[in-house]
Amino acid sequence: MTTEPAGPRPAFVRPRRPADLDGCVAALALVHAYSGYPVDWPEQPAAWLTPDALLAGWAAELDGQVVGHVALCAPGEGDAAAALWSARPGRPAPAVISRLYVSPAARGHGVGAALLDRAVGTARARGLHPVLDVVAADPASAFYERLGWGSLGTAVQQWGPARSVLLNCFAAPPPDRPAVR
Repeated sequence: MTTEPAGPRPAFVRPRRPADLDGCVAALALVHAYSGYPVDWPEQPAAWLTPDALLAGWAAELDGQVVGHVALCAPGEGDAAAALWSARPGRPAPAVISRLYVSPAARGHGVGAALLDRAVGTARARGLHPVLDVVAADPASAFYERLGWGSLGTAVQQWGPARSVLLNCFAAPPPDRPAVR
């Protein structure tokens, strides 16, 4: 009888393919049910995962199943972190890390960090600086802080006519400072 080695299993992160969207949506549905991300379930989740500003997207596999996703997007109107980053002159242009999630059963295996590393590396290879925002009430802020992301501040966004949402905005650590795990 053999036993599996203790510790997290490695995830395989690769460019997202069109055929991955069903698996990405299934994982997103689990995340939404488990932790409420995204706050508002999109009418067309596959389209939500493929915004017009998409520069690149990745899927993470664990044991042959899609268990996570991340997107890298060009900043657009309303991207709070990109606006805060760009407010100071002399900084490289931002790229927005977006739609990062890991299915509940795959958490604790380094999947989120692996996805984030891939998106950050691609942004930097393009001469862009990665930024992102998180709903302030979401515990994901602690994940980014643990990995060395710096706070750019907070911003309030209007989500519909009657709802204001507070966002925590972050910038990736400088490329010469290794991420903390």
